[in-house]
Amino acid sequence: MPHAEIEVLIQNSGLFSLCNISYGVGDKELISAFVERWHAETNSFHLPIDKSVKSVSVSYLLLFNNLRMCGGYAWGAAALTHLYEQLRDASYFNTKQLGSYVTLVQAWIYEHFSGMGRRDINPSYDEHLCFVLLVILRLLKNVESQHGRNLLSNGLGATPPMGWNSWNHFHEHINETIIREAADALVSSGLSELGYTYVNIDDGWGEMSRDLDGNLVADKTKFPSGIKALADYVHENGLKLGIYSDAGYYTCAKRMPGSLGYEEQDAKTFASWGVDYLKYDNCNNGGIKPLDRYPIMTRALMKAGRPIYFSICEWGDMHPALWGYPVGNSWRTTDDITDNWERMLSRIDTNDVYADFAKPGGWNDPDMLEVGNGGMKKHEYIVHFSLWAISKAPLLVGCDPGNMTDDTLEILSNAEVIAVNQDPLGIQGKKVRMEGALEIWAGPLSEYRVAVLILNKYGDRHAVISAEWDDIGLDPSTVVEARDLWEHEILKRQFVGKLTVTVEPHSCKMYVLKPIA
Repeated sequence: MPHAEIEVLIQNSGLFSLCNISYGVGDKELISAFVERWHAETNSFHLPIDKSVKSVSVSYLLLFNNLRMCGGYAWGAAALTHLYEQLRDASYFNTKQLGSYVTLVQAWIYEHFSGMGRRDINPSYDEHLCFVLLVILRLLKNVESQHGRNLLSNGLGATPPMGWNSWNHFHEHINETIIREAADALVSSGLSELGYTYVNIDDGWGEMSRDLDGNLVADKTKFPSGIKALADYVHENGLKLGIYSDAGYYTCAKRMPGSLGYEEQDAKTFASWGVDYLKYDNCNNGGIKPLDRYPIMTRALMKAGRPIYFSICEWGDMHPALWGYPVGNSWRTTDDITDNWERMLSRIDTNDVYADFAKPGGWNDPDMLEVGNGGMKKHEYIVHFSLWAISKAPLLVGCDPGNMTDDTLEILSNAEVIAVNQDPLGIQGKKVRMEGALEIWAGPLSEYRVAVLILNKYGDRHAVISAEWDDIGLDPSTVVEARDLWEHEILKRQFVGKLTVTVEPHSCKMYVLKPIA
């Protein structure tokens, strides 16, 4: 990486301001001196990296601890820059090796910079760790840009997928009548016109054994017409068909074979049936690491002759957000959701950690929607749907679409909230402020607008909550017009500096702020 690029990375990325660390002339001089010295020495300093390493997770905590004693945030940033240089051809590396590499970087810093002395600034550990984390994220993005999308290139997922999935309501108790009726309901309810176009069959659709040629076979009792006939029916209604398999020897319900070892054959089978979407689960995998399994199906789908959206359902075990973009169109960041308030919130909080890795073509997935399944109240389902929308999560209905209540249909068909999810800018909103059980979520939209979600997680009290412009990415002097997405109205007054509202228990307010001055 050229000297100038390193300075741009450190100076202009906004990392200092995000961590409340001042950046002045002295910092620039130190960084310049360090970078010059670093480049002068790099020919004699090489990390013993095994380029064949393809899997295992990155431990941020270990990296933080190892970098605490690097001698200052500028030194840590430069160290990470050089680490990126060495690792850019080996995108995946394991925790133990990474710790060894960082230890070597530390040793090099102490050896070559002991004469410079430590800075008097001594930023707090919190500030230092915040800075290091953001540098890591930036460098990982650089790794991604170096490699490009080198496996998956199907042109799908420009916005998060929308549709229906059978699992949350029916589990493995499915048949072709249920799937056809779900497709019919998406059309008759008007949901398909709003973008809900995928009709996804989950686990339980196949026979326990393959045929004599090794092909997957639809369950002859539950799907007597076969999957191709079902796909034709769905397509005739202007919808798309999704199917389920597993990157293991059996699916999670253990009712049918997985695709491990049969990736190319199964991908060709799915394409021949007219399948448009593959949810690929992670059960019964024989202990083989995800990064040794999922890319095989990626390549198989690319050779199958039909664009198929690839949904990685790895449950977040090995941080798929860090490696998912070249491999799939979306990746589960969590284990399964269930239909209750606490579990729903915990899924979206885990998903929020990976917000910076989502973008058009590759989305974080906190699991399917539970709206309408009966475990939460209407105002809690509104929170659920709003959080998924602002987080650019896939909007996959998980209830029985043929038996929706008016409240359920009202929530799922809120076109203004859907528009936030489907905004072409494609930047995931995130939690920008939290005080106890009060939260502000925000994210930029196209046309210089900002989506804001104000959340009261308390179950027993109303709360007055302010969304400050500094927190949501607006200049404090900006005058905005605020549109309430659940009341479907523009607020009468204009706002400068902050928006303050009263929010009921287990409820939220959601707005789009449009700068007007």
